[in-house]
Parts: sequence; structure tokens; C-alpha cells
Amino acid sequence: MAVKFAQHNAKWYYYMEILKTTAFAIIAFFSFVSAALSEAAASSEHNFEGSWITSDEFAMLPKTDMFHRQLDSKRAAEVAAAAKIKNRHILFRKTFELAAVPENAKLFFSADDYAKIYINGKFAVQGPAAGYPSHYLYHEIDVSKFLKKGVNTIAVHSYYQGLINRVWVSGDNRHGFICDLVCDGKVLVKTGKDWKISSHGGFSEVGRAGYDTQFLERYDAGAPEVGFERPEFDDSNWGGAALAESDYKLFPSPLKTLEFETVCPIEIKHISKNRILVDFGGMYIGYFSMSAKGKDGDVIELRYAQELNSDGSARYKLRANCNYREFFELSGGERDDLNQFDFKSFRYAEIILPENSQAKADEKSFKLIARHMPFKLAAKCRYQNDAKAQKIWDLCVRSIKYGVQEQIQDCMEREKGYYLGDGCYTMLTWCLLTNDYAPMRKMIDDFLRTSFINEGLVTCANCSFMQEIAEYPFMMFLLLPVLEERGGADAEFIRERLGGFKKILDYYKSEYAQKNGLLANLDKWCVVEWPANWRDGYDVDIAEGKICKTMHNVINAWYIGAIKCYNKTARKLGEPEYPGEAELVQAFQDAFYDSQRKLFKDSAESSHSSFQANIFPWFLGLCPDNECSKNIVELVRQKRMQKSLLFTTFPMLASLRRDGEEQLLYELLTDDSAWLNMIKEGATSTFEGWSKDSKWNTSLFHLTFTYAAVFMVDWDVGKALDLR
Repeated sequence: MAVKFAQHNAKWYYYMEILKTTAFAIIAFFSFVSAALSEAAASSEHNFEGSWITSDEFAMLPKTDMFHRQLDSKRAAEVAAAAKIKNRHILFRKTFELAAVPENAKLFFSADDYAKIYINGKFAVQGPAAGYPSHYLYHEIDVSKFLKKGVNTIAVHSYYQGLINRVWVSGDNRHGFICDLVCDGKVLVKTGKDWKISSHGGFSEVGRAGYDTQFLERYDAGAPEVGFERPEFDDSNWGGAALAESDYKLFPSPLKTLEFETVCPIEIKHISKNRILVDFGGMYIGYFSMSAKGKDGDVIELRYAQELNSDGSARYKLRANCNYREFFELSGGERDDLNQFDFKSFRYAEIILPENSQAKADEKSFKLIARHMPFKLAAKCRYQNDAKAQKIWDLCVRSIKYGVQEQIQDCMEREKGYYLGDGCYTMLTWCLLTNDYAPMRKMIDDFLRTSFINEGLVTCANCSFMQEIAEYPFMMFLLLPVLEERGGADAEFIRERLGGFKKILDYYKSEYAQKNGLLANLDKWCVVEWPANWRDGYDVDIAEGKICKTMHNVINAWYIGAIKCYNKTARKLGEPEYPGEAELVQAFQDAFYDSQRKLFKDSAESSHSSFQANIFPWFLGLCPDNECSKNIVELVRQKRMQKSLLFTTFPMLASLRRDGEEQLLYELLTDDSAWLNMIKEGATSTFEGWSKDSKWNTSLFHLTFTYAAVFMVDWDVGKALDLR
């Protein structure tokens, strides 16, 4: 079946306006030009001559859609029951001859769910990022350096997970791989029935990690498919690939492919006769690599950890409710190399050799292959001579560098979710540190596309588990004034997407607005702050999985704040504003403002005044007077970081900077109970809380808290997000 492609028109940005500002803006301009040219080049449409190929198992299966809403338990159960095929490792190979090495050779490829590609035995690339069939990405990469005169081999390790989770659009019976190899302008190799195919028998399941997000692996080095990527591998007994009935619409990826970095251990320690602990010096995302020798059937146990137990062993049962315990079965050959497909988040690896065995591990082979998006720091910490601030800055920069993958993930081990709310804060950090706004533009488009599932947006994109959180769509509106002011997108890009943002507001208004315009009866989870013990006693029943009938403060503050962001951007672009802003502000103050105490209440029915009920209205420009703002600042002075965690801290710090409370801002950034406490507890990446024990399932590599760096650059995010 022919694959349809949508046209992509490259857009140019308002460079001259940037040039009129500061020297920093000039630097930003040239950086953005380079990125824009690169993006435009990568975005030229490629019409594939190759076909989607798959296995016989998948070729005849009916395609299904896995999308469901969080509160639709019946649909969720039906979807889960329908996903029967899981954890398939499927290999493809193709040999071809070259009379000479081409001057220019490009590989165009895509895969569902995912693929690693080898050319002449060397690893070349992996991808793509998850996507919906209606908008699926392909990559274009230069492969000239991998090719040679004579016989060449392309080998592909594709994967179909089949689980309903926050990582993949899987469980839908769609699997396949497509590619064209274009040499000097001509398609030389393309996918079709002439490609060889085999299942990889070396991978088997030994459990699952996280919230059904990852299969733990047992790798058999004696499987007949081991070494399939090598040119000399004998595939004569392999069958031919089947053609997949494809409903994919392919688009060029706006982002570069991942980079890979080899990390050597800083320490190798023998903790007993058959147990070896490897320390890589910091947290990374990637794969453990090692070699070993032993008799056929010897099994090495591998444990990966983010921290150590009190006895010095690897704590492979992670705080984030993940179990990182895998196995490496030896073949009896002279040397067996461990192969891992899925990545993990770890610092330590513990190797447990079988007792009473001659099996030996080659300690010189111990390595960690870290993966991350290409990262180039383009910002400086404004607290140059402050040791405390510099430690926090370094922590956030390192976390962003090694944490950001093909798309923003909240944590690296549990959900690995492309969460909208978490992602907005993390994306701001990435963009301010790198001056690269292509991921932000992609993120906006990724989430606007989810409207085909739910007009009000889902909170996890490009996946099959549709958890919904009420505030998250409104948080994305914060990106609009930042994009506009920073020159992260041209006016046309923003203008074309205003309609999608308006549909979100329309949906909430039509579904949940009461007579006074405020929202109630939300059939989405109103998270406010997470976990519940950090909500400062917020006096509203917002239990997950329940309809929140109460007209309460935080969701309405976000709703009105989103309208304010929309209108601020629309005015600058000369576009119509969203109606009713002034009336909603008044309705909010009438419902929630306590004129006696000069503070906001949690709900229209409650007299309780929590930290969250005041921070969000303050941030979103809803205070009726200066006295209210001053009272909230005093509230911040009193409670400091005691009731401020993932979602409240950012608006609190942004508001302090906007209002000129620089000393208090600095005090909170460098408070011993916050980021510095993470560092005190040994953090090399930002935690999911102020300490390892902040919550019962704390991730020790969580990207949300990298936003401390946002307030440590010269550019004032508080001014950009001033909605008063």
C-alpha cells in the first residue's frame, strides 16, 4: 500500500526583531538560524519506494486502536484484553553490492514500535520516537561512513512491545519497518519481500519494570541469531519478509537522532568471591555492556541500581517501584558479549557469577552506553561566584543533558511518560539551556494532535494509556508567550496553532463551565500537587479516578490563566482574543477570595486557605490588589519549601522573580531542604522530590525539578509569564 505524506512548508522566523535587542539576542539569533536551516533541511519530504515489512504473524492481523480515557474502565479492560502479542524481537537483513563507495548516501527509515539499525556490523542509528499512525515520524541520516566497495549488509533489530502504557503506541497489532537507501540521489536499496527475516530467540522475558513499561531481559548468548548484525552471518535459513498493510502517514522528524556516549567505570569492587560491583560515577540512561566466558548454560545475574544498599550491594529494587534484575546466559564459546535492547536508568551494575563455576567476567569490558539527545549548553548561570547556586546549576544541566531522550519523559524508570504538565516545565528548561526550540514546537504539535482522542487533550502523548489530568492542557498555554518573546517560533507557526489552543478552551467551557463561567464536575483528575501530602490540606476531594464535582480554586486559576496566556499572545499577533476574561477573573475573585484575610480559599464551599490555593492565583495574575500579593509573599516567607513540590514550586519562583523578590528567590533556590538536599543525598540527577523519602515511589532521575535552572539564567521568565 502506498504511504501518503503530508506536505511540510518550512517557516522562517523574525530574526530582525531579535537583532534589535541585546548581544545575547544576537548570539541566540545565529544559533536559531543554524537550527532552523538544519530543521528545514531535515524536513524535506521523502517519498518512500520501500514498503512496510513485517513478520507473517503480524501481516494478517486486524489493526486496532488502543486509545481510551482514564475513567472509562470498561474500555480500558477491553483494550488490555485485546493486546495479546507482546515482546517480539524481529530481525531483518539485506545484502547488496556497491561498485564504489557513493559520495552521498542517506538512509530514510521508520519502524513500529522501534528499531536499531546496523550497517556492515556497525551500529548506525535507532528510532523513531513514538507516534500515532496518523502522524508517524521517519528519520534521514547520513550513512556514507558505514558503506564500502563490494558486498554490504543492512541488519535491523525491530521491536514490538505490545503493552498498554505511557511509552509506546503499542498493543495495536501494528509492527513493521520501512527504509530507502539513497546513494547519490538514487534509491539503491528498499524494503520489500526480498529482505530476510527471523525472530530473535536470544531475548526472553524475566518480568516487567515500572508500570508495565518495560520487559526485563534474559539474553542467551548461544541463540542462533546472535551476531545477526555481522556481514558474515549466515542467514540462508531465514525466510522472506511479509508486507504490512500500512495505514501510516509518514512525516520527517523535526529532531535529530540520539547521541551515544561510552562511559567507563570509576570503580570496580569485588564485594564477594562471585559478586562484582561497578560504579559509573553518576546516573545515566542507557545500556550495560560486558563480556564473559563460561560453560554452556552458565547464567550471570545482573542487577542495576540508582543507589546502594547498606551492605554495599546494588539496590536493584528501586524506590520508583522498578525491579532491575536481568540475566546473561553464556554459550560456552571463547567470548560472549551481552546485548541489551531496552534502556534503563542506573549508576551501578552488580554482576553475580554462578557459584561453583569457572565463569569469568572480563572487567576491562565493563561499560555503560549512555543515550541522550544532542546537547550543547548555550546559557550561563547568573550566580557565577556562588558555590551553592553553581552546584544546583550543574545538577540541573547534567540532568537535562543525560535525561532528555527522543521526547521529554517525566522519569526514566517508572512511567517514562511524555506527560504534558511535567514536560512543559522540563521543556522550558531545555530551551533556555540550549536555545533549541525545535523540541518545544514538536511538543506543542504532539499534544494538539491528541485531540482526535479527546478534544480536551490527554496528558500523555504518543502512547496507548490515556491518563487525563485536568490542569495539564492549561499548562501548555505557558509556552505561547515564551515562544513569542524568545523567538522560538515565527508568528505564523504560533498563529496556525492558536485554533488548536482555542479548541481546548472551548472544550472545557462547553463540558464543565457553570452559570458563572467557572469549572466544576470535572471527569478528569485534578492533581493540584503531587503527592497528596504536599497539598497543604487542600480542602477538596480530588482523588484520582473520581469525578471532582466541587468548584475549586486551582483548576479555575489554571483555566483563567490559560485564557490570559492565549489573549496575551493573540494581542501581539493581532488576532482575536478569547472572550470573557474579565468576567471570569471577577467570578474567580467572588468565589474564592477572602476579603477579610486577603487570601484565597480552596473552594467556594470551604474556608480553608492552602498554600496551593494562593500560589497559583498569584502566579496567574488573579490577585485583586497589591495587599493580596504582599500577603502571599509573606505566606511564602513563612512556609518556604515546606508545602511546595513538583507543580507549585515553579509558579512560586516565577512569581517571586516577576515581583522583584530576588533575595527571597535566591534563598529558596538555595534552601538546604530543596535542591541542595538532593545533592547532600548523593544526587547526580534531579529527584522527584526534595529527598529520596519525599514520596513512596520517588524516582531518582526525574526531569521536572531541573527547572531550578530556569531561574538561574539572565532571561526573566517571570516577566514573560506576567499575566497581571
